Amino acid sequence: MNQEARESFARFVAARSGSLIRTAYVLTGDQHAAEDLLQSALTRTAAKWKGVRENPDAYVRKAMYHEQVGKWRRHGREHPAERLPDRGADDPDVDLRLTLEQALLALTPRRRMVLVLRYYEDLAESEVASIMGCSVGTVRSQTHRALARLRELAPELAEHLEIA
Repeated sequence: MNQEARESFARFVAARSGSLIRTAYVLTGDQHAAEDLLQSALTRTAAKWKGVRENPDAYVRKAMYHEQVGKWRRHGREHPAERLPDRGADDPDVDLRLTLEQALLALTPRRRMVLVLRYYEDLAESEVASIMGCSVGTVRSQTHRALARLRELAPELAEHLEIA
């Protein structure tokens, strides 16, 4: 990688790492795992920088998705934590966030991914289909099923997330 490419990559990382780490956290449910996932995706991106610098966000998201799916397949289904993390006293929405986090962790990895890409990353169905390697119809049906499952797991979220 030449000096110009290094500088371009460094600017991308500086500008986008905040958003990308949040996406990685939603995928993994753990800060340390999210950092590892993002680091790995950025390493892949740096290696292919010449070919991906026109749309590096998409490449990083896809790299994170594929790596995380591989981990889920290797290690089986995740189980929600037995103990919730300590909560801050100054955050009035902490209960809602914890409920959402626990409900998302209870979803299958594929359904969680659809919701993350559609609603957290705010991607179009066609973009989600491209990242996940499936059809737009599959994205729609997985989104519908994931939202229905969220309603079952945490009905108190419906009014806040407008998924009722």
